[in-house]
Amino acid sequence: MRIDERDNIEVDLDTGHKVALRDIKKGESVIKYGFPIGHATEDIKKGNAVHSHNLKTNLKDVVEYSYTPKNFKIEPVDCNRTFQGFVRGDGRVGIRNDVWIINTVGCVNRVADRLAKMTSAESFPHPFGCSQLGDDMLVTQKILKGMVNHPNAGGVLVLGLGCENNNMEVFCKILGDVNPDRVKYLNAQDSPDELEEGARMIGELQKYADSFKRQEVPVSKLTVGLKCGGSDGYSGITANPLVGRFSDRLIACGGSTVLTEVPEMFGAETLLMERCENREVFDKTVRLINNFKEYFKRHNQVIYENPSPGNKAGGITTLEEKSLGCVQKGGKSAVVDVLDIGEPVTRTGLNLLNGPGNDIVATTNLTASGAHLILFTTGRGTPVGAPVPTVKIASNSRVYESKRRWIDFNAGQLLEGKSMDEVDKQLFDYILRVASGEQTRNEINGYKEISIFKDGIIL
Repeated sequence: MRIDERDNIEVDLDTGHKVALRDIKKGESVIKYGFPIGHATEDIKKGNAVHSHNLKTNLKDVVEYSYTPKNFKIEPVDCNRTFQGFVRGDGRVGIRNDVWIINTVGCVNRVADRLAKMTSAESFPHPFGCSQLGDDMLVTQKILKGMVNHPNAGGVLVLGLGCENNNMEVFCKILGDVNPDRVKYLNAQDSPDELEEGARMIGELQKYADSFKRQEVPVSKLTVGLKCGGSDGYSGITANPLVGRFSDRLIACGGSTVLTEVPEMFGAETLLMERCENREVFDKTVRLINNFKEYFKRHNQVIYENPSPGNKAGGITTLEEKSLGCVQKGGKSAVVDVLDIGEPVTRTGLNLLNGPGNDIVATTNLTASGAHLILFTTGRGTPVGAPVPTVKIASNSRVYESKRRWIDFNAGQLLEGKSMDEVDKQLFDYILRVASGEQTRNEINGYKEISIFKDGIIL
């Protein structure tokens, strides 16, 4: 509580919201995390609240960037860590051994669901695969290809209808060569009883998956997706930098991380560009940022139309503020590659992935690019989960305690006397347990879904 000097009224300052540490003049930049998060739209007195009523973004349209690389030294860590994973025939490693049903088209969603209930398989309904054109269809195919090839799936039934644009013959050309023991195909129109035939095939796939047993593998085999949901004023202070520490530690041990949500890089993109390991990666990062801004403009949308209402309620005012907090999930490691939607991780280190910030689309994109699990920070709480283990990390203890059915880890400890080193070790140990089979809340609850990015025409 405080007395507002202008109106002489009592004002509540919600948890996670900002106050001015000094007088700020109208038009002056407001600094947080050491960088501008916008400018003051009026004079702000020391101790006054700073939010959307007196702070506005500085973001503009597409801009030009120059390559000014900086070297960041990552502290050496103990890399003698392992987890219990499933080593596939091609040498890749999975941390789960599920049988998945992947639909070529939304028309068979309910068939897939019935098959999942009849067996031990898991299905992931989506509405696409037909009546799409060009690159829009290709994105659907690339996402589904990434799902089919995911190492967490010990076996996959590709389920089609038969008449769709993304029919089995077309999709198989996109998919390429696969192990016939691991991947089987079924067109519902071609079978007298698709449920009986599908259940038989899933039984064969389950038998094949059961031939794999967990064995000790080095932590360098892990690929981890980095994602944040509804943020609050603490996200950039606790959960996101904690995940950044994890990312640096894993990369130092030879592993890979993937940072996505391109619109939530706007305003902080130069921090990532400075860390691009060479000019080629820098140029790809520039295209990643500017192409997504052009996507906004094609649809006549304001580029800085963010944060969401939940973000604002949690104390986030401008997109720069959210972005400066969000990119901290990428730690301080060099950026080694930039991936388009559906492209797999091929280089160890920190990868940037094209795609929006929408929670289900982003977790789907991370899954399709090969993330074994996803670290999902939240200042608001959410039950959503990907097909892979989705570790929810609360930015504050209130969310952690109130949503224990959803949240896996409490970064709010950092506000209560625990050191970053201590909590970082806790998180790393926990992730290795998850990689070895300990279930996350989204797995326990059965909260696993996909959503495919769409930017095209439906016939």
